[in-house]
Amino acid sequence: MTTPATEGSATERKVLRVLAGETLFPPPIWVMRQAGRYLPEYRATRAEAGGFLDLCYTPKLATEVTLQPIRRYGFDAAILFSDILVIPDALGRKVAFQEGEGPVLEPLDLARVGDLDPQAIDGRLAPVYEAVERIRSTLPSETTFLGFCGAPWTVATYMIAGRGTPDQAPARRAALTDPKGFAQLIDVLVDASIRYLAEQIRRGADAVQIFDTWAGVLDEAEFERWVIRPTKRIVEGVRAIHSGARIIGFPKGAQASLERYIRETGVDAVGVDWTMPAGFVRERIQPIAAVQGNLDPMRVVIGGRALDEGVDRVLEGLGSGRLIFNLGHGITPDADPANVARLVERVRAAKR
Repeated sequence: MTTPATEGSATERKVLRVLAGETLFPPPIWVMRQAGRYLPEYRATRAEAGGFLDLCYTPKLATEVTLQPIRRYGFDAAILFSDILVIPDALGRKVAFQEGEGPVLEPLDLARVGDLDPQAIDGRLAPVYEAVERIRSTLPSETTFLGFCGAPWTVATYMIAGRGTPDQAPARRAALTDPKGFAQLIDVLVDASIRYLAEQIRRGADAVQIFDTWAGVLDEAEFERWVIRPTKRIVEGVRAIHSGARIIGFPKGAQASLERYIRETGVDAVGVDWTMPAGFVRERIQPIAAVQGNLDPMRVVIGGRALDEGVDRVLEGLGSGRLIFNLGHGITPDADPANVARLVERVRAAKR
């Protein structure tokens, strides 16, 4: 089975063209967490839904919030509105989102990993798949549609600790003291992620992204074991179902390990955070993969000259290669929507 994008639609969708190997200038643009709390229309829809997971699992509302930033800004890509923790939720783990605290999970005892069945996720995730179909049927034909999942390492950090922690010490400790049990958890998450991403593509996603927010806390050996190898398996597994599937990896904080990550996983593109030097990215990364990023989200909060200078610096440093303009991480709730409009306008008005 191949990806659902037709030859004609692929020609229109600029983000997909960059993922396929083209260099475009001005580059296409979208923003991580572009459907989120900085938008008043999102806050209104979330209030209508009630809880955060209710929003994720209500296809009509998930479709609405996915489309809101496309209507407002005309981004070149829409990303499915969901969360990386729907996978543990679908695996039967208790997941809740508490206002002001973020996600809270029932901490997982590695001795109970055998109770988790990756083949059982589809029932719980059926509303997400329905949202994917609704979104693709509603998006403008030129807009690339991205699905996503959380990478096994990052999802595991939440499952082990029961919440986000500053240095992911609980998961790092578990991986070092019980590597066999931790590997079993990673195996479950790899299998579930393949199943989840492949179904998103089947339902209409043009490409998918694997978010590994906490990849940067691992040493070289652990990065190889818990980030590179699982990601490679996901990429190969998805492409075994959808040949030629376009996949973006985002191992945040990978730094010098990013080149190895690309070569060994086979991803088509990588997200780079705002701490990555443009020279390194231009010389070592762009020749082997498309790059997505890497404006500091704080510049979108501040706006004005700080925003303009940041945009220009990214375009000057990375615009001669394959680039999808984005932030170095998700947009924050305190960003002014007017600054996002300014960002989009400046990127699209750029000249070589």
